[in-house]
Amino acid sequence: MVDKNKVDELKRAIYDKLPPRRRKFIDKIGFDNWDPFQEPKHPIDIRRDITKRTTNQLIAEFLETKQGNKVSLAYEAGVYEICMGLYQADEKYKAMFDFSIWYYKKLKDAGLDPEKAWEKK
Repeated sequence: MVDKNKVDELKRAIYDKLPPRRRKFIDKIGFDNWDPFQEPKHPIDIRRDITKRTTNQLIAEFLETKQGNKVSLAYEAGVYEICMGLYQADEKYKAMFDFSIWYYKKLKDAGLDPEKAWEKK
């Protein structure tokens, strides 16, 4: 069991060694509310989406479907960016996702191959 007096002593020692700007932040939230010993948040690669996959698993699985096509670094960066944006429920990426689905359907309805939409004219 952890000795409360030792924890308080250590907390005070940490606070005393902090620069004034950092102390100002702690004073604002309240010394008693400040926890310098809190557990770190889960790393991004441990978080999972609704399919129980990590971002790395999703990206790798998606890029495997593109094996026949050589993808550029920009393409891979785009996959990573939208994956992270969707993971974080960022409205910008939700909009891109929704628009992409809508546009794909529009192309199919017009009898066009969506894969050819990227060919240079």
